[in-house]
Amino acid sequence: MLLKGIDFESIETKALIEQIESKRRSKKKLPTWYNSENIYYPNKLNIEQTSSEVTANYKASLVEGNSLIDLTGGFGIDSYSFSKNIEQITHCEISSNLSNIVKHNYKVLNTSNIECISENGIDVLKRLDKKFDWIYIDPSRRDSTKEKVFLLSDCTPNIKIFQNLFLKYSEHVMIKTSPILDLSATLSDLKSVKEIHIVAVNNEVKELLWILERNYEDNVIIKTVNLQKDSNQHFEFNFFKESNSKAEYSQPLTYLYEPNSAILKSGAFNSVSNILNIPKLQKHSHLYTSKDLIVFPGRCFKIENQLPFNKKVFAKEKISKANVTTRNFPLSVSEIRKKLKIKDGGNHYLFFTTNLNEEKIVLVCSKINI
Repeated sequence: MLLKGIDFESIETKALIEQIESKRRSKKKLPTWYNSENIYYPNKLNIEQTSSEVTANYKASLVEGNSLIDLTGGFGIDSYSFSKNIEQITHCEISSNLSNIVKHNYKVLNTSNIECISENGIDVLKRLDKKFDWIYIDPSRRDSTKEKVFLLSDCTPNIKIFQNLFLKYSEHVMIKTSPILDLSATLSDLKSVKEIHIVAVNNEVKELLWILERNYEDNVIIKTVNLQKDSNQHFEFNFFKESNSKAEYSQPLTYLYEPNSAILKSGAFNSVSNILNIPKLQKHSHLYTSKDLIVFPGRCFKIENQLPFNKKVFAKEKISKANVTTRNFPLSVSEIRKKLKIKDGGNHYLFFTTNLNEEKIVLVCSKINI
């Protein structure tokens, strides 16, 4: 929207445009804020960096107790959700402007159990010198030049340096990180990790949550979740047992299963086979099959036909429009579409993959909604 040439009393046009743009970006991400009157928005970068309401609510479902301190409060979405399950929240935000915005919005939202402190969260923790039931931290993934960083040690504050301080003041610590972090490498940087939650929304991984518990030295449990409009998909496994477990293998049976993105991020390829008692098609294909239909954390399909990957054989199927997926296959989706003259869409689902005999195959499927 352009407001060129329009004058508004007591407000700069630039600030008004910023409010309009930030609110527009909040429509799907922050419906409570978007649908509430008198909400004041920060700049669009803050909106981009903040948790979505749906992931904030998931985080809140993991905590309980009397007190939680959010060391990197930001726009306050996570603190707002935490306030539903925790009696008293301390929201720390180093930017006084953003802190004032958050304080105003909490009043608008009739939230009275959150204290907003405009100060560095680490300094607040040291100054208050008291125990909390939970410490939550979402370290900044941008450096001093506003460029994105991808290692935990490059984030601000440096979690690796301050984790002992966190565990001194709370028995439970939740750390939110980028979904691109390597699980094994990050585990080597952290201590007392009890759980790792891999959180996807509509099959897109949004964040990793690291749950630390003071003096915890047992197995790390990976909990994957795919948050969807109608139902959520959950799967959990023992991280260290995955490498020692062995999957069963089979030629394609009646049904085909494609794991959701949270499971793919977790690397639980053998655990899925063992825990759900279904075989894989091949070690590197990461597709599963069964004779009887099961509830699966991903997409489910009925296998209508199985073909060798051959242009002439495929032409006999007379499929000109389909949804194409590749798993452990030498050609890309675009290359396959060009080679076989397949348009995107329709009711056919084609999986181009490799079976346990190392043969390139095409599985013609129909989708099952369960």
